[in-house]
Amino acid sequence: MSGTCVIGLQWGDEAKGKLVDLLAPQFDLVVRYQGGANAGHTVVAGDEVYKLHHIPSGILHPEVQNLITPGVVINPTTMLDEINGLAKRGVICQDNLRISERAHLVMPWHMAEDKFINATVVRGESIGTTNRGIGPCYRDKVGRTHAIRMTDLVQSTRDERIGIVAEQKVTLLGNMGAPQEDLDEIAPDKIVALAASWADQLHGMIGDTTDFLLDACEADKRILFEGAQGALLDIDHGTFPFVTSSNSSGVGVCAGAGVPPRWINQVLGVCKAYSTRVGGGPFPTELEDETGDRIRKLGNEFGTTTGRPRRCGWFDAVAVRYTARLSGVTRLALMMMDVLSHLDELKVCVAYELDGERIERLPSHADQIRRCLPIYETIPGWKQPVDDVRSVDEFPAGALAYVKRIEELVGIPVGVLSVGPDRAQTVFTDAAAELSLQPLGPQ
Repeated sequence: MSGTCVIGLQWGDEAKGKLVDLLAPQFDLVVRYQGGANAGHTVVAGDEVYKLHHIPSGILHPEVQNLITPGVVINPTTMLDEINGLAKRGVICQDNLRISERAHLVMPWHMAEDKFINATVVRGESIGTTNRGIGPCYRDKVGRTHAIRMTDLVQSTRDERIGIVAEQKVTLLGNMGAPQEDLDEIAPDKIVALAASWADQLHGMIGDTTDFLLDACEADKRILFEGAQGALLDIDHGTFPFVTSSNSSGVGVCAGAGVPPRWINQVLGVCKAYSTRVGGGPFPTELEDETGDRIRKLGNEFGTTTGRPRRCGWFDAVAVRYTARLSGVTRLALMMMDVLSHLDELKVCVAYELDGERIERLPSHADQIRRCLPIYETIPGWKQPVDDVRSVDEFPAGALAYVKRIEELVGIPVGVLSVGPDRAQTVFTDAAAELSLQPLGPQ
């Protein structure tokens, strides 16, 4: 069995979905194992653009089984909208999608909580919530008392269980002063009816993904694990508290999917050739100037899920080296190389200066990271378009020099270079071939 993970190494939005879609045909299964509808993966197939939030990026390949495992939190309304939208475009999810009965549900009260309680600020700075109820759902999952799982939708006690929790949530939010219109939206009778509708529409797709996945491992199936968000947003290892609510680095794969580490043998770490971040939080290499604005426009840096403009900056080798080590990365995928083709010179952060001291590690406290001043190395730009490059030897020498320097700083070979959003605009290097990471079939 070959288990390969695709992990984002920055603050998300690294174009993981494109790679998963491209690699999916050589795998038997594609697995989403953490996060929720706050993740947005964009796949470009010819003239078609697909924006996926809940559904794994392997769904466009009917021969590939797609799994959503227990580590994911699911908003059934959002998922059904996505399933129905794909069906209108000829992609029938019921044929190759299996949803874990152990996965927890993002309920309407979670979005009410997110808006009323969790959309707070830390020293005047938003923690970056998308207001989709993800954090409150994970909080209830750990708290257990108010948690609702997929399996609850198909139990005979569904209406009683959901009705009781809804009553308690109305009382809790009411006592906190939540607006009446929000309380009306989570009225028990309304939520019970909604849950019944979910159960009817998701019938046949809900099942035990854990045994299914373990059987696949033991049967030597090839499995591709699709990460959401980025490792710097990991709840335990990221730039806390400006993080997501799940383990979005490589350390979260086993727990979220339900597979032991011995079944995973290669990790593809995905990063942009520069850096971006959405929402608040420290960002040492951020460019709040004309260059940052230019990168944003050239890269169309606006969130797939939120539409928010992304903060842009130079490549941070200190942060990526940290997340690559944390995630056990065996090869790097360097995306958005085409964007840098327009710049005269490039900079790469090789270390930080923190309170007068040079450091080459990422501090654990957000206030310390905020005080980090980037120490840059300047690299000449290549000023030649690379959109039509289809092999390594077609890249300008300056582009290859930039790639080599990133390999040296991060300590991991680059296996994939992306020069645009389309499937065909992807170059696989010899380092990728060593791991059999090559797209199969027509692109």
